[in-house]
Amino acid sequence: MKRVRFNGNGMLALLINLLLHLEWSIPAWILLILHFLIGLSVLWFWAALAAWICGILLWSYLVGRLYGWANRCADTPDPPKKNVNPYSVGNDKHSK
Repeated sequence: MKRVRFNGNGMLALLINLLLHLEWSIPAWILLILHFLIGLSVLWFWAALAAWICGILLWSYLVGRLYGWANRCADTPDPPKKNVNPYSVGNDKHSK
């Protein structure tokens, strides 16, 4: 079976994942609003935003590793099987 390799752009994949998981950034935006309302330090916003991006990077890495592992498990060849069809006794290539 032909093995397909994808050597895509990691930055594009990161941007797509960031767009798909925008709801994970809600705590950062709440902290930014609190910065303007009650004077909370803006560093909390940047820390939450960095945690969001690091979380997406970690999630992408783990999913990619899991996909690679599953792909390697599926690529193991089947062991040869004995031909039990009585009409193709002379065509058995695996029993020799």
